[in-house]
Amino acid sequence: MFVHPQFDPIAIHLGSFGVHWYGLMYLVGFLAFLGLGKWQISHRKWHGWTLPMLDDALFFGALGVILGGRLGYVLFYQFSYFVQHPMEILAVWQGGMSFHGGFLGVLVAMWLFARKYHLKWLGIMDFVAPLVPIGLGAGRMGNFINAELWGRVTNANYGMVFPKVDTLLRHPSQLYEFTLEGIALFLILWIYSAKPRATGTISALFLIGYGSFRFLVEYTREPDDYLGLLSMGLSMGQWLSLPMVLIGIAMFVFCQKRQA
Repeated sequence: MFVHPQFDPIAIHLGSFGVHWYGLMYLVGFLAFLGLGKWQISHRKWHGWTLPMLDDALFFGALGVILGGRLGYVLFYQFSYFVQHPMEILAVWQGGMSFHGGFLGVLVAMWLFARKYHLKWLGIMDFVAPLVPIGLGAGRMGNFINAELWGRVTNANYGMVFPKVDTLLRHPSQLYEFTLEGIALFLILWIYSAKPRATGTISALFLIGYGSFRFLVEYTREPDDYLGLLSMGLSMGQWLSLPMVLIGIAMFVFCQKRQA
């Protein structure tokens, strides 16, 4: 049995101002995007990509993550609350971001980016997909540091007590997601994208991988108290991840056949 260390959510104290660990995790994700993207451009010879374009892609992507993530949280998780308190939609510093909303935001942002540079949207997404999981893993580590999004109660001997919540042994689901959505997904996409692939298949593999990992880990993650479990005993995260898997499989098969 382990006990959560109860980290200070503020990494750096500067008088009345503090730099939060979660914000630093976003920075880690953005830096990983740039570093890995530069390596891809230099070593994998992605056609049409330049280093200045990479900086531009990060700008577009960051806007998509922030705006889409917040809007997704509002629509998917607490719509009725924000209808009654619309001004609080802007209070992003209070927390409340949705991966699936951020994902949709990135899709739109990359579509605009592709139009700007007259490139194929799916080709852009294939380039971007392997650069994303490190940032996802960093975000889950931020959740763990903040002791938020904790897991369900477990009888296993490898669980963790989150004193902020209660004294029960729970799954450290944030660490499961860090391992699967961050490290494992990165390795799968990075290795698969090392060779030329049919356009769209790398993006499809991202959909399949993330959707599958998230769907499985949700069985160990405590459902949001304001939603609980939905129909068929599935969480909102599972219902949002299931279409990703199905679309990813169909997309992978279609792109492979089109290339053949």
